[in-house]
Amino acid sequence: MVDVRQGIGYMDSGVGGLTVVKQALRQLPNEKVIFIGDTARNPYGPRPASQVKEFTWQMTNFLLSKNVKMIVIACNTATAAALPEIQAGVDIPVIGVIVAGSQAAIKATKNKKIGVIGTIGTIKSQAYPQTIQRQAPQITVKGVACPKFVPLVESNEYKSAVAKKVVAESLAPFDNQQIDTLILGCTHYPLIRHLIQNRIGDQVTLIDSGAETVNQVSALLDFDHLAAPARRPQHEFYTTGNPEMFQQIAGDWLQFADLDVRHVDLTKLIEYSEVEHAKK
Repeated sequence: MVDVRQGIGYMDSGVGGLTVVKQALRQLPNEKVIFIGDTARNPYGPRPASQVKEFTWQMTNFLLSKNVKMIVIACNTATAAALPEIQAGVDIPVIGVIVAGSQAAIKATKNKKIGVIGTIGTIKSQAYPQTIQRQAPQITVKGVACPKFVPLVESNEYKSAVAKKVVAESLAPFDNQQIDTLILGCTHYPLIRHLIQNRIGDQVTLIDSGAETVNQVSALLDFDHLAAPARRPQHEFYTTGNPEMFQQIAGDWLQFADLDVRHVDLTKLIEYSEVEHAKK
């Protein structure tokens, strides 16, 4: 029996998932956040899908050990690689970020031309075009991998002059493409949203897939009667990397002055497999 007071688990390859958490704190103030960022093995984008799947299972196992009532895979690369398998292997709701972002883009576009930026893994997976065209086959989707964006954010250089130059160069493939909607297909990207908007132009609507996902979480909490009562929850943040660096970025983004971030080594946890879990 699920206790509605249990937390919601969020996972990401690093700090990017905090953009989803920020929306959750705003929209779902009674819900406890338990976040794990795999900063030590970031970025996930260039890694083989099989390895991303393995790492995602490890984070899932960690969150299950915290007795969460729902899991949000706040990472597009992990969602593309592992979401269906994890949904089938655990007995609590598991939500990814791709479906919600795709649906929002379909609603937003007027000229039926959508762009997607993401990691190499997300773009290579074709997850966004496939999801969008299943619902709206008349829409054309252009994906562009932006592998330099995540390291900018993870190294806390996303406010530097270098970031502006990197964004300008990375978005050049969209020149003369006439897209009117652009999906930020990585939860790190909202941290450089202003740079992306300036480069792509105000005529293009940006879709934050992570923020759209929180709307889905809220609806599911109500539908499954899992919403927590009014309270002031004690959130938990974990990283596989440097807690001080994580705390600096997270504190700045979430406006938390005394954020408690703890280190965890996922490789020392018991190896988790969906087959073993299915036997329980």
